[in-house]
Amino acid sequence: MLKHLTIKNYALIRHLELEPSAHLNVVTGETGAGKSIMLGAIGLLMGNRAETKVLWDENEKCVTEGVFNIKDYKLKSFFKSEDLDYDDNTVIRREISPGGKSRAFINDTPVTLEVMKRVGSLLMDIHSQHETLLLGNQTFQLKLIDAYAENQSLLEQYTEQWSEYLKAKREYETLTSEAETLRQEADYIRFQLDELTKANFEENEQASLESEIKIMEHAEEIKNRFQTVLELLSRSEYASRSSLSEARGHLQSISSYADKYTTLFQRLDSVLIELDDLLGEIENEEEQIEFDPERSEFVKERLSVLYRLLKKHRAADLKELLVIQENLREKDSITSNVDEALTKAKNAFDATDKKVRTLAAKISETRKKTLKPLSTQLVKLLQEVGILNATLQIDIQQTEPTSTGIDKIDILFSANKGIAPRPLAQVASGGEFSRLMFCIKYVMAEKTAMPTLILDEIDSGISGEVAIKLGNLMKSMSKTHQLITISHLPQVAAKGDAHYFVYKDNSAAKTMSNIRELKKEERIQEIAKMIGGENPSKIALQNAQELLTV
Repeated sequence: MLKHLTIKNYALIRHLELEPSAHLNVVTGETGAGKSIMLGAIGLLMGNRAETKVLWDENEKCVTEGVFNIKDYKLKSFFKSEDLDYDDNTVIRREISPGGKSRAFINDTPVTLEVMKRVGSLLMDIHSQHETLLLGNQTFQLKLIDAYAENQSLLEQYTEQWSEYLKAKREYETLTSEAETLRQEADYIRFQLDELTKANFEENEQASLESEIKIMEHAEEIKNRFQTVLELLSRSEYASRSSLSEARGHLQSISSYADKYTTLFQRLDSVLIELDDLLGEIENEEEQIEFDPERSEFVKERLSVLYRLLKKHRAADLKELLVIQENLREKDSITSNVDEALTKAKNAFDATDKKVRTLAAKISETRKKTLKPLSTQLVKLLQEVGILNATLQIDIQQTEPTSTGIDKIDILFSANKGIAPRPLAQVASGGEFSRLMFCIKYVMAEKTAMPTLILDEIDSGISGEVAIKLGNLMKSMSKTHQLITISHLPQVAAKGDAHYFVYKDNSAAKTMSNIRELKKEERIQEIAKMIGGENPSKIALQNAQELLTV
């Protein structure tokens, strides 16, 4: 439901604020006053294209903003799928800069026009005499049938099952197309896997082998260096270990004279302990340095195998090579069991196919049961809005399963006596189509929450008793759905819960289009003008008063 509409700097509109009623809102005014301009601005919120020439002041940006209460529309999952912040009171805003740049926002999050178009179509429905394409649309016709049949729960189950069906179908078809290739690759995959498996490399082996071969290649130098270090520190006549030990003795003899001397002695004692530990490790390493020709040859051969496999598989290191090995193992498992995998995939596909067809058949049955009562109700409504000789039938044919089920719907319509009903795209004038579409939406509104319905002069070409009936239908529909109707008919204008008057303001240098809500006395005067012209008679005023009280 539209709670608040703001339009700034659009065409003849300098600034417009509107807080429509939750029920029936009527917009009237003289031709050219700006009613269609207001619709154009609203169309911006539905993702329609815009040009800089729509700016009232070419130096300022155009802003159109709508605040909608969407609590009953069940759109949380849709907002989540589009990565949008959900709020029961959602704000949609469109801006057009003087340079022509268009920006769209939903709850202050920038969005593309495509996303705005999808969201806008869920919140507003501009209904005019030009919806022939929508009426002939298969999806729209199915939506009508399903709304009447109250199939929402079944359709949610079907959508979920259809998704599973598509997934199983895709997996089976992919595996089928790849099966022969996999069979041909099986031997080569097995050969590569066996080669890597036989090599039996461990995760950190490369670093270990490379370190070991480096030590072996420099064994003599390493041993000599260790021996020199041991000679300097502990084995020679003037070794550092002896000097430090002697110094330790001197500090120990005076350590009792002062606490700080004790600290100095303890620190030197720690140095000797650390030095002895270091010397022990150096001696151990020095003793282990022995050149082993056999071990050297083994390590070199092992590294040679590793480097060859790294190059062959274009791997940067052993870690990456082991990942490749694991991937080959998975491929080997698939290729070795391709027939079994195919059978499993086929069984899964067949199972989902059966579920889809069973559920689609159930939905189809509910649809078939609605065809007669729906067509009967539509014909009755069409007669009420002045198409007295209307005939309408709904044909249903079964097809292969699609995302909407197994039914192809065709609504056939004739507005004239003796003319056989034909598909909607081939028949009916603009006015007849407009009233047919209104009747369809009237029926849908009885069954489901609909967007704010904006009716653009759909009452053109009718008058008298038919106009009263049309107004009554709008009034009835507006009890549960918000309607905004642009009308030239006093019978319709009188039914509004709120009545807005659009007019031109020529008081400034540049013409502006304004809108204001009429109070009771103002409504009588405006409706009387719609009946009897600019200077309405007493009879016209009485008629207006009567229309408002009916």
